[in-house]
Amino acid sequence: MRRTIGFPRVEGRASRQAHANLPEGTYERELGREGFFGPASHMYHRHPPTGWIAWDGPLRPRAFDLAALGDSQASPWQAVDVVGNGAVRVRQWRLDAAMDHLARNGDGDELLFVHQGSGALYCDYGHLAIETGDYVLLPRSTMWRIEPTTLMTILLIEATNGAYALPDRGMVGQHAVFDPAVLEAPSIDDAFLAQQDERAWRVVIKRRGALSTVTYPYNPLDAVGWKGELAPVRLNVRDIRPLASHRFHVPPSAHTTFVANRFVVCTFVPRPFETDPDALKVPFFHNNDDYDEVIFYHAGDFFSRDNIEAGMVTLHPCGFTHGPHPKALRNMLAQAKPATDEIAVMIDTRDALDVAPAMAAVERTDYVDSWKPKP
Repeated sequence: MRRTIGFPRVEGRASRQAHANLPEGTYERELGREGFFGPASHMYHRHPPTGWIAWDGPLRPRAFDLAALGDSQASPWQAVDVVGNGAVRVRQWRLDAAMDHLARNGDGDELLFVHQGSGALYCDYGHLAIETGDYVLLPRSTMWRIEPTTLMTILLIEATNGAYALPDRGMVGQHAVFDPAVLEAPSIDDAFLAQQDERAWRVVIKRRGALSTVTYPYNPLDAVGWKGELAPVRLNVRDIRPLASHRFHVPPSAHTTFVANRFVVCTFVPRPFETDPDALKVPFFHNNDDYDEVIFYHAGDFFSRDNIEAGMVTLHPCGFTHGPHPKALRNMLAQAKPATDEIAVMIDTRDALDVAPAMAAVERTDYVDSWKPKP
């Protein structure tokens, strides 16, 4: 087994505790491996590590306003690609009418995050009411469709050739962050039985990115019962109870909601700010040198970012330092409010992400300049 060379050492003026007790007049930067799970060191700088005045090249941080995409699509297979690689594919889907067919993903598990709207999801396993703030995990090859009651905007996160699982919560126990008992599965209820009919239905199957259509002379969602431990599940962000510490700014890895092959999905929900006077009250500067970081901003006041609105996405490729914007940095040791009120979805990927061509039309090209020192 390969082991990382480890030799903990302190050099010059430094804190013995990460994210707290910074030497006076310094800014902390974490150099970490394996997305906050691996070995790390902390640098203490005289200037904010993001104080660049110019940027040239493709590694620049990027932001996209998905709310500007606008058009609705009748099928998830028409959803707009945002970013992706061989392990994950992220798309945005706007749905304003009931699907007239069933979808089936043969390429991997599909994770739906409902950004706006509500509706009814019907699948092999039954009926599930879904609403804003829901994650809906659909195992690979599940047949499903949605009937919206209002316009729905959904972020689709495909675990390509892989499956989702819950993270190992270690010493805090299996009931931390959210108790698995809050997960809801579809029901064989009256609504599900009422949608069964004898008219022709199409099932549009995606496999290796290509679509095939199978037509039945009846609705194939015709189950009268099921048993087992494999099924879609629903989790709403209001059921997430985040880990927090009054003396230490916990890293994003503590907010992991789902893990998949070569990426993780984390959820940032409202939590108290740290109250220890020496503890950082903003995300720390860091080099995420093994992962690309994508954040979808769902709702609230995104306190560490300037000019970021609900429905936007940011991409921070691995290999450069990032952290709070200058306005947020002024509050790094004292916050005016007792708690955050933001909700966001973060996707950390072990492999580099490709930006879809459609994103050029909705990119905020000045995002890279938002870290420039303010006069």
